[in-house]
Formats: sequence, C-alpha cells, structure tokens
Amino acid sequence: MTKEERMEKARGLHKQGCNCCQAVVMAWADRLPIDKEHAMNMAAPFGRGLAGTREVCGCVSGMAMVCGLTGHTADVRPLIEQFREVNGDIVCARLLASGKKPCPDMVASTAGMLADLL
Repeated sequence: MTKEERMEKARGLHKQGCNCCQAVVMAWADRLPIDKEHAMNMAAPFGRGLAGTREVCGCVSGMAMVCGLTGHTADVRPLIEQFREVNGDIVCARLLASGKKPCPDMVASTAGMLADLL
C-alpha cells in the first residue's frame, strides 16, 4: 500500500467512526503482528486524548503503538517531535482549540509520517 493509500485509509476510518488512535493503528493493521480485532480494541481507549480526557492526542498514541508493534520503538520520540512540529502540539485539547487542522487530516498526516518510516 502506498503512503497516499495509507493516509486515505486513516482519513476514511476516522470519518466512519474510528477514533484518532484507531484510525492510525488500523491504517497499518496489515503490518501488525496482531489481528485486526485486537488492534482495534487495543487502540479504543486512546481516542479523544486518552479516554476522552483531551490529553495526549490519539494520533500520537496510535503512532507509538504502531512503532512498538513493528519493532520501531527507538523512532517514537523523533516521530512525536515531528508531529509537534507539524501540528504545533501533541495535546488533544490544544490541537482542537487551535482549529489549525481537523482530526481527519491529522490522522491522515500521522499515517503518512509512519509511511516515511515503515
């Protein structure tokens, strides 16, 4: 799957009702060493800034999960910094308040960042 296809998959999953974390993780589900049902369930509590608390963005959590499950744990911190640089923050509440980028665009962008790594 191309980078653009992964990005569109993440955007589409979010628009279909997946939270941000689920959309990022499920865009990469075919590359994970767990089945899709477990991947979806694992990512569920991390949406809306960790169980709706509006703390760490679900995109960031999803990105970390994909990295961990694919053996790229050393790449998590640089990706978080890239996400912060591109989006201005990693905290859900502040990202939403800024209004710079809607969630579907953020999940697509995050899936793209992963594509550059994986």
